[in-house]
Amino acid sequence: MSDHHVIFMPSGKRGQFPTGTPVLTAARQLGVDLDSVCGGRGICSKCQVQPGSGSFSKLGVTVDADALSPFNAVEQRYDDKRGLAPGRRLGCQATVQGDVVIDVPASSQVHRQVVRKAASDREITLDPSTRLYFVTVEEPDMDAPSGDLERLREALAVQWDITGLTLPMPLLRDLQKVLRKGAWQVTVAVNHQTNSIAAIYPGLRTDPLLGLAIDLGSTTIAAHLCDLSTGAVLTSGGVMNPQIRFGEDLMSRVSYAMMNPGGDVEMTRAVREGLAELATELATEAGAAMGDIVEAVIVCNPVMHHLLLGVDPVELGQSPFALATSDALRLEAREVGLDALAPGARLYVLPCIAGHVGADAAAVALSEAPDQGDAMTLIVDVGTNAEILLGNRDKLLACSSPTGPAFEGAQISAGQRAAPGAIERVEIDPVTKEPRFRVIGSEVWSDDPAFAEATKDSGITGICGSGIIEAVAELRLAGLLDANGLIGSAEQTGTPRCVVEGRTHSYVLWDDGDRRILVTQSDIRAIQLAKSALYAGARLLMDEVGIDTVDKVTLAGAFGAHISPKHAMVLGMIPDAPLDAVGSAGNAAGHGARMALCSVAMRDRIEGLVRRIQKVETAVAPRFQEHFVAANAIPHATAPFPHLGPLPDVSFNTASKGRRRKRV
Repeated sequence: MSDHHVIFMPSGKRGQFPTGTPVLTAARQLGVDLDSVCGGRGICSKCQVQPGSGSFSKLGVTVDADALSPFNAVEQRYDDKRGLAPGRRLGCQATVQGDVVIDVPASSQVHRQVVRKAASDREITLDPSTRLYFVTVEEPDMDAPSGDLERLREALAVQWDITGLTLPMPLLRDLQKVLRKGAWQVTVAVNHQTNSIAAIYPGLRTDPLLGLAIDLGSTTIAAHLCDLSTGAVLTSGGVMNPQIRFGEDLMSRVSYAMMNPGGDVEMTRAVREGLAELATELATEAGAAMGDIVEAVIVCNPVMHHLLLGVDPVELGQSPFALATSDALRLEAREVGLDALAPGARLYVLPCIAGHVGADAAAVALSEAPDQGDAMTLIVDVGTNAEILLGNRDKLLACSSPTGPAFEGAQISAGQRAAPGAIERVEIDPVTKEPRFRVIGSEVWSDDPAFAEATKDSGITGICGSGIIEAVAELRLAGLLDANGLIGSAEQTGTPRCVVEGRTHSYVLWDDGDRRILVTQSDIRAIQLAKSALYAGARLLMDEVGIDTVDKVTLAGAFGAHISPKHAMVLGMIPDAPLDAVGSAGNAAGHGARMALCSVAMRDRIEGLVRRIQKVETAVAPRFQEHFVAANAIPHATAPFPHLGPLPDVSFNTASKGRRRKRV
């Protein structure tokens, strides 16, 4: 009986299992977060999974149609009674028959991800493109025959001086019912940018119109439901991007589209379904009708941009990384699957900057406005694909850097998405070498006697992105990790927490007898590669400007909001700067989307600014590799970091029992 590769997404956990192993069993053995209540009897449906198909080049597997066992009687009975979504299987019933990539949807995870893209509380200038107009329409008259639509247009022209409006077909279908229900008085929602009618409500409508500001990331989709009359956020939420089952990073998805005919169509369908579900969830949470949502604004990276629009992204996977279009787009919301919004709801997509610098980076530029100040500002939107901006009122540059998913907990031995129970803060005593940490969902540190009680519901489930960054930085600060990224042995470091793992060493962060969470040498390497790409991109922009230091560093993005500036600098994720000059902008891309949602002037501003931004392509820049290699050291092989102060100068050799240590 042969073994097969089984890879679970979005965790990235993988292992080999013999033919006939139930998917739920494989998940449990790998520590994958897959729910089950009924004990594998196929009753609760909590363990639903979705197998992938086709070639996953980055994962090194090809998934055949028969990679899982055929639908069995238990699954068929459940499908007949309650219904399974297309492509879904019950993990307790489906068994492994070949190499397979399995997506665990958010609804099947015990510890649901905490989407950390909260709305900013900064003020927004209101100038919405969609406004309400109350009109009285003349009733039909046999002596002066004309259509209801024509008389509605005439009323808008006479009473509000609004002419030339178009009416989407879904609104035309219901127009006569709405006019008669309102006794020939209706409130019309007019989108002035597209000169179209978004919605028609019977009678006088006093309730505000609503809009969606959406940050469509490669890992997470976050959205804010906003009141267009005040700009206030009614509710915010997010979901994992369902495309993640096709590849964790952007180039994996481009590769999937290249190697699997129709793969781009699959990914487009997946992301549109995710968007529609999120919109429905937010409206339900806010107690709002979907028909009250008349506008949406989306910001995203170029690959997500193309896949959302139904454009094959293969050209973005090869030089010269050509975009199908870089201009801002004004579309009907239903063109991207948002059919449940108001019948004439419109969608605005911010312009892209370059082939790998997207509308999300444009939104960050709009939000943070580095072009309006004198300080040379570096803005880093940290994520699976990092967007980087550098400049001031004189000049503004942009690039992207492929950091990969390690910063989000993927490719880490105990890594996971941000969810209750995940370690998010870490401190290591430099004298005792003992750690303490905090998990998401609790403010109590692990060395507090109240910790066990505070975490009894969530447990300690793994470590998320901010946690692994702090852990690696703290290892360096405590002298347990050298500048090359090597963890020392117990004898070299003086702590039994440094344990042997094959030919390298790991640090035991947590061990309660049931669960052991380590920071391994492979984890360190994954973080080194990610942070080196980030630093190299920033340094490349600094070379273009001709500077060695910056005045200000802003960490943007949901993840950037949870990174400690000190730990980011210890790792060398960002260039040296005074610590008080390093700050967080939170979800700047999401705030930029809100600005564009609530203000036509902001749309005009970003469309003009994008044309001024100088694009730098890291993929073909000669010095990118040089900067990348030098940045592998922690914090850096050659660049000075005077604002950090002295770091332990230790050097560990896995083949040696001794060590060299001094303070510098």
